[in-house]
Amino acid sequence: MLGLGATATLAAWNDSEFGTATFTAGKFDLVGATYGATFTGHATTGTAPTLSFVVAPTAMAPGNTTYALFSVKTANPSVAGALQLTAGVPAGTGLSAYLTYGVRLVPTAATASQSCTAATYAAASAAATVVVADGSALTVNGAATATVPQAVTANGGNQLNYCFAVTLPTAAGNGAQGLNMTQTWQIQGTSS
Repeated sequence: MLGLGATATLAAWNDSEFGTATFTAGKFDLVGATYGATFTGHATTGTAPTLSFVVAPTAMAPGNTTYALFSVKTANPSVAGALQLTAGVPAGTGLSAYLTYGVRLVPTAATASQSCTAATYAAASAAATVVVADGSALTVNGAATATVPQAVTANGGNQLNYCFAVTLPTAAGNGAQGLNMTQTWQIQGTSS
């Protein structure tokens, strides 16, 4: 006789939960404009816009100071970041040995052309607005971002207005006559 044993197997219940995420890197993109007019990218020295100085830089005389505005903000879309102004190496026939400059952050005025004048430059004299001290050689870089806050928010939320003041000092001798120079400044950005 065969004995049949009865065995019972209980089924185990199970359940799972899953989570997934897709990651996409943001981008950090700066755009600039002379006098805050039309913001666009200028990623190389070859695409740099010509700054529009108040006094034509082709007729500098001892004691003249001329002013120009360059505004920078992030593109949309872009993450936030910090900026640092650096000076390039001057080119030309030697006028750079005579010229000095300073840079200050100025607020946006009612009209862009009013944003960087002798008056707005003088008004922006607080330590937190001086990027390059007056009377600096053209090869001097801007203040470190920790000294002068130069932060731009994401997606074009704010713009920084750099007011450049270039001076041919009254002590410039006859040797400066007829000389020329070209200077390119770079505003480097680091994402945050």
